[in-house]
Amino acid sequence: MKVWLLRHGQAHAEARSDQVRELTDYGRNEVRQSLEHLRGAPLEAIFVSPYVRAQQTAALVRDALGLPGELRTVSWLTPESDPRESLAELQRLSGDEILLVSHQPFIGALGGLLVHGNRQQPLPMHTASLALLEGEELLAGLMSLQMLAHPDLQ
Repeated sequence: MKVWLLRHGQAHAEARSDQVRELTDYGRNEVRQSLEHLRGAPLEAIFVSPYVRAQQTAALVRDALGLPGELRTVSWLTPESDPRESLAELQRLSGDEILLVSHQPFIGALGGLLVHGNRQQPLPMHTASLALLEGEELLAGLMSLQMLAHPDLQ
């Protein structure tokens, strides 16, 4: 199984609430750079946080790659989500290759849990960072980090 982890792009600092913060133009460019690593990946589903900046990030990926289907919005990919609870949700899903679009500190902690088996060694996920994890089974500590890419915009 392959699990891609994508943190949303840079978002505006000010908004009515954290949930409605939108991507900046810079953030959109970060996402466009990162999504190039996804070209040719046979993604079966995109699961995304309900927060606006994550929704915008996932929509950019889907549209740029010409992927069919709707984004699957789930409540277990927010910044405050518990990685262990989210892992239990992921284990109920079927599919060989999925993309998760979420936030820090959650996405780094989930990556660390999957690779290291704990949350004390989170993956360093900057805005629009993309990680690829691979393993026979989706279990804590049994996935291997195949790629970790950060946008390189000047």
